[in-house]
Amino acid sequence: MDRKKLILEAAAKSFSLYGYKATTMDQVAKLANVGKGTIYTFFKTKEELFDDIINSLIADIRFEVESVLDENSSILDNVNNVLVRIHAFRESHQLTIKLIQEERDMGTQTVVEAMQRVEQSIIQYMKGIIQKAIDKGEIKDCDPEVTAFVMLKMYFSLVIDWQRNHPPLKKEEIAKLFELYLLKGLLA
Repeated sequence: MDRKKLILEAAAKSFSLYGYKATTMDQVAKLANVGKGTIYTFFKTKEELFDDIINSLIADIRFEVESVLDENSSILDNVNNVLVRIHAFRESHQLTIKLIQEERDMGTQTVVEAMQRVEQSIIQYMKGIIQKAIDKGEIKDCDPEVTAFVMLKMYFSLVIDWQRNHPPLKKEEIAKLFELYLLKGLLA
């Protein structure tokens, strides 16, 4: 196997187990079964190595999103499917779980910035979905980036924040709320 790939896999494992702050290049070298100097032939710093891991994470999320998009489905169905898939990915992907935890508990600046990059990439992807719906006349002309941001934040508020004090909402209930608040509006 290619040494760079071994290093990236070892780094992803270390970041998943220990988080960004507690991961050292020595740990990565040990997990990859290479000398620490070998890592530095590919990556100048831990930050550069982490950046490569985050780029890979963003690509994985994009793959997940693309797997649920359907050109023949409505904007509501596509957005709901995308958000459900992103949430499932976040809940099951060990690296994402650890980074969310580190961001929340420690506020490690590098992790905060990385998670902002991940969120921004999701928003940009959703912006494209919304723009297509606008172009098709499926929804009114709006700022697709702001709309993507609101949809993402609303979704995570409904699935994460809401269930802190309430029973979890079902996928169908969330879809109805999206339709009511975002697509139809509250005014009759």
